[in-house]
Amino acid sequence: MLGIDGLTVEEITMLLDLADAYVDQNRKHDKKSDVLRGRTVINLFFENSTRTQASFELAGKRLGGDIMNMSVSTSSIKKGETMIDTAMTLNAMHPDVLVVRHPDAGAVKLLSEKVTGAVINAGDGRHEHPTQALLDALTIRRRRGRLDDMTVAICGDVLHSRVARSNIHLLTTMGARVRVVAPRTLLPSGIERFGVDVFHDMRAGLTDCDIVMMLRLQTERMRGTFVPSIREYFHFFGLDHEKLSYAKPDAFVMHPGPMNRGVEIDSDIADDINRSVIRDQVEMGVAVRMACLDLLTRDISPN
Repeated sequence: MLGIDGLTVEEITMLLDLADAYVDQNRKHDKKSDVLRGRTVINLFFENSTRTQASFELAGKRLGGDIMNMSVSTSSIKKGETMIDTAMTLNAMHPDVLVVRHPDAGAVKLLSEKVTGAVINAGDGRHEHPTQALLDALTIRRRRGRLDDMTVAICGDVLHSRVARSNIHLLTTMGARVRVVAPRTLLPSGIERFGVDVFHDMRAGLTDCDIVMMLRLQTERMRGTFVPSIREYFHFFGLDHEKLSYAKPDAFVMHPGPMNRGVEIDSDIADDINRSVIRDQVEMGVAVRMACLDLLTRDISPN
């Protein structure tokens, strides 16, 4: 599971259907199963993570697997060991699944070519974050009953966002209409080739939208100045009630987290239980990652 790009409608639907069932399982008193009994999952995160790593760990444990979270900060990588050497070392321990997050685009694909087990991309640079797009899609589908014919506005730092790329691939594949709304400095060149409509004004971009998906301003990936100031950025591109009023009356708000309150989203919007589905996204994340771990281990013989 290296990316959404290339997945078919049938494959995406199969993943979402299975994840849907795991949502129901996770709401029961007894949440555990033995789907991953005898399997080993290693979470290898080269970047800090709260939601993604925690939900992969919880997903693996609820499926009855043996889960190891590897801390890169205390590993031999800090002593100069390469990522490939680390992967080959872990591979010799015969894990069934490696869940990998890395700051460089393409690094997870390279690693997947060096190991024998399944590999899940938990985010690689600006490239993709497939399980985030799947959990976003599941959130939308459970709220609206479908993905096709939905108009989704993805707003903010599209340039640095792997979440935006994966969501664009998934939503357009499933028949949704996607808009991107951002200042010109925060849009990748040639973004129109992704089959999206481009807006540089929040009010125009949000008009008659069904879903508003806000993105974090990723200052840690920026080299140079992309916005004049945080205050000005929020004034023009931060989501508040006034800008949201241009969307459909029942439009709901999403955010992959972590949120920068007062930068890309106002706290009143983020905490509005009638409009915000941000906490629903977190819940869907566990179910989606359970579905991915389940499907990717079905054809692997226990080591």
